[in-house]
Amino acid sequence: MFLGSYEHTIDEKGRLAIPARFRADLAGGMVVTRGFDRCLLIFPLPYWSDLTRRVSALSLVDEDARMLRRLLFASASEQEMDRQGRILLPQNLREAGGLTDQVLLVGLDAFIEVWAPERWREVQQRLESQGPHFDEQMRKLGI
Repeated sequence: MFLGSYEHTIDEKGRLAIPARFRADLAGGMVVTRGFDRCLLIFPLPYWSDLTRRVSALSLVDEDARMLRRLLFASASEQEMDRQGRILLPQNLREAGGLTDQVLLVGLDAFIEVWAPERWREVQQRLESQGPHFDEQMRKLGI
């Protein structure tokens, strides 16, 4: 389970250190791809495999399904950590996420989002402004 947020830097070679708390769950490899809202997504291989089965089962004639396939698969990069717990973020993914040197890794249970700090602040502001909406969702979950 991936929880919490961590500030890290991308080095001059495009490598990103994975937080120590996340490394064991990613030791078998991972896939990094474009996410929603201009972030990157990091999926452990078992989760990625399940996700690809579900996405691939969507109809080819459904335009939204085709666009989702393109978003997830066209820029996906399979990665393994080096001895220092780093992965290489390909240039095309860094550009897609607007990532330069500082990033935030945000654990979201089964996967991780990678954000440019200024974009993450915008997301945080949206979260705060939508508080009552989330209250209703929590009630629907019985919480």
